[in-house]
Amino acid sequence: MALSDIYSAALMEHNAHPDYKYDLHDATCEHEGVNPSCGDSITLKLKVEDGVVEEAAFTGHGCAVSQASTDLMADLVTDETVDRARYLCQVFLRMIRGEAGEDEIAELGDAAQLKSTSLMPARVKCAELGWRTCLTMLDEQLADAR
Repeated sequence: MALSDIYSAALMEHNAHPDYKYDLHDATCEHEGVNPSCGDSITLKLKVEDGVVEEAAFTGHGCAVSQASTDLMADLVTDETVDRARYLCQVFLRMIRGEAGEDEIAELGDAAQLKSTSLMPARVKCAELGWRTCLTMLDEQLADAR
């Protein structure tokens, strides 16, 4: 597999010019995600109101894959219900493990471009960092709502 299969122009654009990499001051929840194997670290913040992720943003540092993947995730979950955002995170994680169907993967939009990351084991945890962090936060939101 060529590196260009993973480091696509879209991925590099999201890394160089992320739309969602900023400090969200009025967040209703936040969680830190760390990939100890390579040092990637993010703080993900969400503004959740009436069961909808109104805004998502992150700060932190790491490789191009972790930063671009987190930016893609933030874009995808913004304006989605908590349940739908959880589902999308789960689909992404299944895609990276090679377990998601093509119909599910299509729901990921631009994030589906990271499918080839599954073929490079050293980059899987990088791609998953933002999605796992988001899923943890959304699970906590649901638990608190009960």
